[in-house]
Parts: sequence; structure tokens; C-alpha cells
Amino acid sequence: MPDRRSAESRPSDGVKVVVVGATGNVGTSVVHALSQDPEVRSIVGVARRRPRWSAPRTQWVAADIVDADLVGLFQGADVVIHLAWLFQPTHRPLTTWRTNVEGGSRVFEAVVRAGVPALVYASSVGAYSPGPKDRAVDESWPTNGWPTASYTREKAYLERALDAVEYANPQVRVVRLRPGFIFKQESASQQRRLFVGPLLPNRLVRPGMVPIMPDLPGLRFQAVHSADAAEAYRLAALRDVRGAFNVAAEPVVDAHLLADCLRARTVRMPSGPVRAALAAAWHLRLVPASPHLLDAVLRVPIMDVSRARNELGWTPRHSAREAIEEFLRGLREGSGMSTPPLAARLPGGRVHELGTGTGIHP
Repeated sequence: MPDRRSAESRPSDGVKVVVVGATGNVGTSVVHALSQDPEVRSIVGVARRRPRWSAPRTQWVAADIVDADLVGLFQGADVVIHLAWLFQPTHRPLTTWRTNVEGGSRVFEAVVRAGVPALVYASSVGAYSPGPKDRAVDESWPTNGWPTASYTREKAYLERALDAVEYANPQVRVVRLRPGFIFKQESASQQRRLFVGPLLPNRLVRPGMVPIMPDLPGLRFQAVHSADAAEAYRLAALRDVRGAFNVAAEPVVDAHLLADCLRARTVRMPSGPVRAALAAAWHLRLVPASPHLLDAVLRVPIMDVSRARNELGWTPRHSAREAIEEFLRGLREGSGMSTPPLAARLPGGRVHELGTGTGIHP
């Protein structure tokens, strides 16, 4: 399908794209996808720390969205893709709020002040209010998040902030993508650090090593491979589209699919004891993921991705199962990339992770 791009979206000398948060799971895939597009003239990858990895036509800039001169950084860009997000420390929500909400708002304001024609923002299924698990909802479903989880609360807040920016600045083409859970092999070590912690042995995720998979009420969610999510961002950046798009692959992930991947058996369990165990481990700083995030996962709706398919022309190349299996392979192998967020191993290793309780790169 040919790209339906307007003259405004497609400068004659090619498109300059600034990717904010370019060195993480999604950012590296987005930079790679853009670098393969002949209509992209140049890419500016923005991150707090410069990576050793790079891609064609990519320039790296070290900047923190909390205090950097973003207006100067965005000057001359045709599109800004905002992906930067701080997941940890969940024990210090003011820290994540400062980066995610205040920093994200600074990105939105800088796009307007720099005169950038288009903004593509990484929202999430987590921005949605609790919804059904037995049918799919479209992009009109309320985006109030789950109030006790920092991640969902901050995603919902930024939806409101972006509403205001979009209303006051109709000249800016605003796109917000709401993907499901995003996986690839190279992100496995980072995601283990951020959500599971240092006490998970890599060998435990080998098929046959996990005896049971808890089948909790509400444990149904959607996943997408990072490369497929990146393709959605590339299309959103270059096509003349606006608004929100759900992004996820089939099938819906549940306990039975996870058990099949691990050659485990499912055991139906109430969520209360599992949540209590997670809460105890979180309060003891043995795991970095908070019980509030589990609450949110059990309540996020199943999304209808028809709009992304029909208006973006987006079709995932990987199934949700393939994304999960690649992620599990990455866990077993301790996979990563040569960027600070995706490093296979942090200085100090798992001892450092235990000391911080968060798995954040020093």
C-alpha cells in the first residue's frame, strides 16, 4: 500500500525526525525502522546517555527532557516522536512524575514553540480505564487509567495534557499510539531488571522448568513485537493521519498461552494471594514491580486494532506468541544491546540491582 502523505508531511528533501527516548526497547526499533526508509533524511536520537549502537543517518544527542533546551533541539524537525519514559523507581512516584509528566509536558510545549508540524506520542493500553476482557474496545474508550499505579496514572494524565495541546494548536498534527505490552529479545534483560528483579534465575524460564502458571481472573492482555510497534510509529510519523491508534498483535495472551510457551500447567487461582505475595516482596524491595501494576494489568481492556490496520495500513509481522517466545529466549540468554537501557548486564551486576531495588542503570 503506498504511503498517503500530504505535501506538508513529506518535504521535498526528505523528512527530519527527532526521536525522544531513542535507546530503549521501542526507541531502538523506531530508529532502525526510520533509518531504512529512504524518505527519512535524518534522525536525531535523544537520550540521557549516548549509546555505542547507531543506525544510518542518525545523530545522537544526550539530553534529559526534565531540563534540556528542547526547543532548540527540535528546531527544523518535521516530526517529533516522544517515547521517553521512566518506569522506576516505583517507590518514589514523585521521581517518575517529574520525568514522565513534567518532562513529557515540556516535550509537547517545545514541539509547539519550535514550530514542528507533527508530534507522535507513545501512549499505552495502560492509559485506558478498566474495560472488558471478552470483547475489544476502540480508541473512544475512556483514558483515565488505573489510579493507584504510577504508570497508568501518568499515562492518563499526559492524555489530558495532550488534549489541551491539540485543542490549542490545530496546526500541529498529533498522533498518539496506544500499544499493548511490547517485547523483543534484546529488551529482555532490561525488562527483567525493571519488573521482575535480580532474583529470577535465567534458567527458570526454560520450557519445563516452571511447573505451574497461575490463571488469575482478568489475566488477559495484548502484546506486540517491538519491530512491529516501530513500524506503527514510522507510519504515524510519515502518513497524514491524526488521532489515537490501538496497536497489538493476535492472539490475546492469557495464562494458557503463557503456560504452553513454558510447558507448564495452569492452575486457577484468586488474585488476592498472588497480589499479597507481590506486595510483600515489593515492600521488602525484592522485586521492582509494584502490586498496583498487577492491579492495572488485570483491568486493562482488550483493544480493537481496526483503525491502525485500515488507516495506517499497519499489519504486524509477528504474532503475540512469537513476541512472548522471543522475549523468553532473551531472558534465558541474558540478551541485550549496546545502549545503556538495554545493556545485558549493569556494572555491579545483580548485586547492584539488589542494592538499588530498581535495576536502574547508574
